[in-house]
Amino acid sequence: MAALSELVEVGFTWDGQLAPREERAFVTLERQRGGLHLTVEAPYHGDPAPDAPVGSTDGLWNHEVVEVFVTGLAPAGQPVPYLEVELSPHGHHLVLDLLGVRQRVRTREELDYRATLLGTRWCGEAFVPWQWLPSRPNRFNVYAIHGEGERRRYLAMTPVPGPQPDFHRLERFTAWPF
Repeated sequence: MAALSELVEVGFTWDGQLAPREERAFVTLERQRGGLHLTVEAPYHGDPAPDAPVGSTDGLWNHEVVEVFVTGLAPAGQPVPYLEVELSPHGHHLVLDLLGVRQRVRTREELDYRATLLGTRWCGEAFVPWQWLPSRPNRFNVYAIHGEGERRRYLAMTPVPGPQPDFHRLERFTAWPF
């Protein structure tokens, strides 16, 4: 029987160095009736909130955020479909359907999401309907971004080494746990 939940640790820098324990984020992916429940538990770094109302916020990757990417199977020679879910400690979110690397097809505005600041930590909970995930999910990765300017930090569950952080390196993703 397939697992009902998977706890993942975002414990490496994007290029593969072990992140300090106090900087690591944790995300639980839980299969539920009708969709995937995501729970984020992460340190709160105090980055400013986006200058936008709470809710769907384009460009959220420029702020403190945890991101979950899920790919689906694509026929040979076809672009890979994937979903990108971004969650911030301030209640902002961004959900993108992509077809091929960085090729946005749709922005999903309505996400059931809430975030709670707990001193030096934050918790976020989101519910992603199954129909939002790509057909036949097969790989995923989880990231955490925080800091500004030269203090900007990019963490990954599975590192994506290269000349600069690139979270759309789908070939580096890990097998989907469900």
